[in-house]
Amino acid sequence: MAAVTPHDDGRMSEFEALMWELERDPQLSSAFANLTVFDRPVDRKKFRARMERAVVAVPRLRQKVVPSPARLAPPEWRDDPLFDLDHHLRWVDLGGTADMDDLLHLVATLSRQPFDRTRPLWEFVVVEGLSDGRGAMVQRLHHTITDGEGGIRLSVQFLDFERDPAPPAEPAAGSGQPADGNGSAGDEPQGWWTRTADALHHTVRERAGQALAATSAITNAAVHPDQLHQRSAELTGVARSALRQVKVDQRHSPLWTERSLGRWFGVSQLRLDEVKDAARALGGSVNDFFIAGAAAASGRYHERAGRPVETLRVSMPVSTRHDRSAGGNAFSPTQSLVPTSEMDPTERFRLVHEVLAAVKAEKAIGAVQDAAGVVNLLPSLVVVRTGQRLAGSVDFVCSNVKAAPFDLFIGGAFMQANYPIGPIAGTAFNLTTMSYRGWMFLGLVVDTAAVGEPHALLDDLERAYAELLHAGGVTSPHFELDV
Repeated sequence: MAAVTPHDDGRMSEFEALMWELERDPQLSSAFANLTVFDRPVDRKKFRARMERAVVAVPRLRQKVVPSPARLAPPEWRDDPLFDLDHHLRWVDLGGTADMDDLLHLVATLSRQPFDRTRPLWEFVVVEGLSDGRGAMVQRLHHTITDGEGGIRLSVQFLDFERDPAPPAEPAAGSGQPADGNGSAGDEPQGWWTRTADALHHTVRERAGQALAATSAITNAAVHPDQLHQRSAELTGVARSALRQVKVDQRHSPLWTERSLGRWFGVSQLRLDEVKDAARALGGSVNDFFIAGAAAASGRYHERAGRPVETLRVSMPVSTRHDRSAGGNAFSPTQSLVPTSEMDPTERFRLVHEVLAAVKAEKAIGAVQDAAGVVNLLPSLVVVRTGQRLAGSVDFVCSNVKAAPFDLFIGGAFMQANYPIGPIAGTAFNLTTMSYRGWMFLGLVVDTAAVGEPHALLDDLERAYAELLHAGGVTSPHFELDV
């Protein structure tokens, strides 16, 4: 069965179409972002010039979503004839007195604003007027454009490796939008009948491919009957794996039960080399360390509130990207129960390591695309309710993204920190980490109706990671960014 891989035939993949449809409920939004902090404000002229080239090099940035009639096929990506770069680049001046708390509040406000679904689904907000003379930028993307790893690769179009690089080469003639920026004659909307016919053709082609695969499997079984039992066992294993991954259950948290569109955003950071050393000493990976800390902090928050809990369900994306593309989504969402009761950090790390190893071995990880195709056949209301039920069984989300290990610049400004802002998707919080320049930058997005004391949760996270570092032999961990 096919994994979720970048899809670039002009339509969304089945999985991307599912994310698009689920957003009819704003709480299931899949938008994500980064908060980048610079040593000085970004040069407006330089940055805009780079973005003019970026929207030529990456067509998806100037394309909008065009749904298929009656949802006969996944939505199409079509050049927006009214594309205006300045609609997607915003400049915010905080007056010269704003501190980090003010910046984080701005991020929380931006993170709950939906995209205009009739325009290209991205927005970069350049922030000026911080009290310490630094600058910042909030880079927001809809998940249907790309995933976190693809977003990192996309950013190459506007990143520099030095503060004052030589001007980049002009885009190749004819590779992007016309000089007037208003699209081309070929971008005019197709008639309803033409779009319907195209959607039907796409669906027939996809179903024909599936039928051919099924016929091939049947023929192979007839020619090699000895393989039939093995194949049946494999399919049974995939089915059982899929059921484990889409199990609809009640949230395990007795405390984080309410949901809203209220958001809070907080940040922290860990030295990557210290985390690697501790994880290695404890017998696992950086991701084991990351999830173990999130589990410990969540359990401690519940314990302090007098509502202890043994386990919580976490959703984690597992990358399936095997190419170097920047666009599309190449990941599989997984879920598992992690231990949250009070225990020794070493024991928790061991249990989390075993849980994550079992998740990576799930046969259903490669079956997400097919499952999404089946769900997309259902009426919109049923699709959304299915998404709500699945989200209703997950307590929180964690994600781990790798970025560059070296210095980067945007518009003449040096990137000091890069904090990820992941989608909550109907859960209590999203904790995402992004590695850059030897640091693990942590971004915590909280639903304020679920977690009443988000500052306390962030404190619990830092304490949990400090305990894991100590258990792994790191006695003096670094939490303060050395900039």
